[in-house]
Amino acid sequence: MILSRSELAQHCQTLRTQGKRIVFTNGCFDILHVGHVTYLQQARQRGDILIVGVNTDASVRRLKGESRPVNNETDRAIVLDALRSVNYVTLFHEDTPLELITALLPNVLVKGGDYTPSTVVGADVVMQHGGIVEIIPLVEGKSTTNIIKSIERLG
Repeated sequence: MILSRSELAQHCQTLRTQGKRIVFTNGCFDILHVGHVTYLQQARQRGDILIVGVNTDASVRRLKGESRPVNNETDRAIVLDALRSVNYVTLFHEDTPLELITALLPNVLVKGGDYTPSTVVGADVVMQHGGIVEIIPLVEGKSTTNIIKSIERLG
C-alpha cells in the first residue's frame, strides 16, 4: 500500500500497539533488479511489516545526477508496492530519510552491505527508541548503475 508520510506514521502507531515488528529501509530503487528483490526479501524476514521509503525524483537527481532517475517516483513506488515482501511504500523528498525514520520509528532499520551501522542515517534515532540496525549483504554485481552502463554499451 502506498501511503503519505503522515498516514504511515499514524498507521505505525497502530501496528506498534498490535505488537508488530516494523522494518524500514529506503532507497532510489530506480531500475528494480534481482539485487533489490533479494535485499527486500531479506529485509522483510527481519520483522512483521516492511516499509520502503523511496526517494522522490528531485531527491534522486540531487543524489545521482540530472540523468536519473530512469523511472519516475510514481512508477517506482507502484512496482515496489507490487512485491510480496513489501507492505508499505512512501515517498520522501529530502536527501536522507532521517525525518521519515523519526516519524515512523521502526523497530529495525535495514541497509545494504555498502553501509556500516555507524554510517546508516537514522541509526541513532532507531537505537535511542530501542530498535536495531541490520546490514544485509549486497548481491554481487547487481546494481542499477551496472544495468545503465550495459544499456549504454548497446546504444
